[in-house]
Amino acid sequence: MAVMKPGVIALFDVDGTLTAPRKDATPEMLGFMRELRKVVTVGIVGGSDLSKITEQLGRTVIDDHDYVFSENGLVAHKDGKLIGTQSLKSHLGDDKLKEFINFTLHYIADLDIPIKRGTFIEFRSGMLNVSPIGRNCSQEEREEFERYDKVHNIRPKMVSILREKFAHFNLTFSIGGQISFDVFPQGWDKTYCLRYLEEFQEIHFFGDKTYKGGNDHEIYESERTVGHTVTSPEDTVEQCKALFLSH
Repeated sequence: MAVMKPGVIALFDVDGTLTAPRKDATPEMLGFMRELRKVVTVGIVGGSDLSKITEQLGRTVIDDHDYVFSENGLVAHKDGKLIGTQSLKSHLGDDKLKEFINFTLHYIADLDIPIKRGTFIEFRSGMLNVSPIGRNCSQEEREEFERYDKVHNIRPKMVSILREKFAHFNLTFSIGGQISFDVFPQGWDKTYCLRYLEEFQEIHFFGDKTYKGGNDHEIYESERTVGHTVTSPEDTVEQCKALFLSH
């Protein structure tokens, strides 16, 4: 019989950790998370907004997990209830936002890549999501762009130009997923969610983009967490079984 481990929480990235990128979680994974929740407190920390996390993990996601941190924890839910939000608009102000958005759209307009679609900048509660190809691309186009980007470094080059141009804005640029990168004020990375977890002595984090520049890096490296790099949802299950369910 599984025994609850007090003071321990397992936090999970979504894409590449609980699901294949932008795909839905399998019934097996959702079942496994229910079992895990009998042993440790379970939280989700994703870069996407809540509607995208809900698409992937199900309509009842905020009730199925103890904590759900969308947009890196800038929108935070505990036990199904909203416990905190943060606003990029009030932090940066409209003038700076407009300057950044105008420059970014000009840059994308001049970018020579095989295809472009629509929704190049998505404005979220606590961050901007920038996609050179546009978020309206199909799954096939998304995978094609990811391969193209690995060869031509479209996103890393764009990030280094924006980082230099807007150094005085104190922004963090984080490449995640297949087609985009997130832009947010320094300190608003996934470590932001840790402010809600003071009561836990042991915080395990599982993510696939734990390398420098990846959107799991800061929380993986944080002295408050025990970081685990995973290679797929199957690997996540195996690592969790070994850590939490083998005793």
